[in-house]
Amino acid sequence: MKIIQITDTHFSPEKRHFNGNWAPLLNWIEGQNPDLIVHTGDLTVDGADHEADITFSMDLMGQLPAPMLIVPGNHDVGHYPDMHQPANAARLQRWRGLVGSDRFVEDTKGWRLVGINALLLGHDNDEEAMQFEWLEKVLQERGGRRVALFSHKPLFVDAPDEGETGYWGFRPEPRQRVFDLIAAHDVALVGSGHTHWAWQGRYKNTALTWAPSAAFVIDKLEREMPGERRVGAAVHELNGDVRSAIVTVPGMTAHVIDDVVHEVYPWDAPPEVAA
Repeated sequence: MKIIQITDTHFSPEKRHFNGNWAPLLNWIEGQNPDLIVHTGDLTVDGADHEADITFSMDLMGQLPAPMLIVPGNHDVGHYPDMHQPANAARLQRWRGLVGSDRFVEDTKGWRLVGINALLLGHDNDEEAMQFEWLEKVLQERGGRRVALFSHKPLFVDAPDEGETGYWGFRPEPRQRVFDLIAAHDVALVGSGHTHWAWQGRYKNTALTWAPSAAFVIDKLEREMPGERRVGAAVHELNGDVRSAIVTVPGMTAHVIDDVVHEVYPWDAPPEVAA
């Protein structure tokens, strides 16, 4: 089967900076004839605090030519408890009420596709515990199917054994729990977004793909990370094995968030820019 992974689209009816990339992305997807589309989060500019961002963005998703599975990103439901917008009960309830579940499992053609809410990992609360129980169950019950796992955040940024990376990667303890499940259950692919870098690599027997954002790249606001600054999508071909490709989609604009962060995310802008 052919899966197109899109991520970090950052749509909004008011902060329309990246909305222009939807038309060329949709046109390209229609030409690809996919079996399925997976969105790995940051659907919205600020759905974590604005319901209209979610409803507007989901209306756009309704134009897709194939079924879509989706997990949220930090700009959709929030992040760690000590950050600007924690993934709390109100934000999770908003997403679940407007979009549906914040995780998924789908069986097709010898594969089990699993999506997790990465923004619950590291909270050490009931929501995180329930998701791990669910994840263990759906992997144990895969019935011999190979597994493709999707998450907004990547498992790691620079190295599998790295320590705390703050905003960008999994925290070490939940990362190790996921590593253990990957090793036990023939997880052939982990597809993620979040970093706004496009990169492919491996963790032991598992292929890793950081899909490129469909909205913007980052210049000097953050450090260099693995991969390339590209805007586009990823294509995953699942047969007996997995083949993935990162695609720069024709007609899309590689916006640079540094240029507009004071308008889009003023709380993340350096003081001299936000002023």
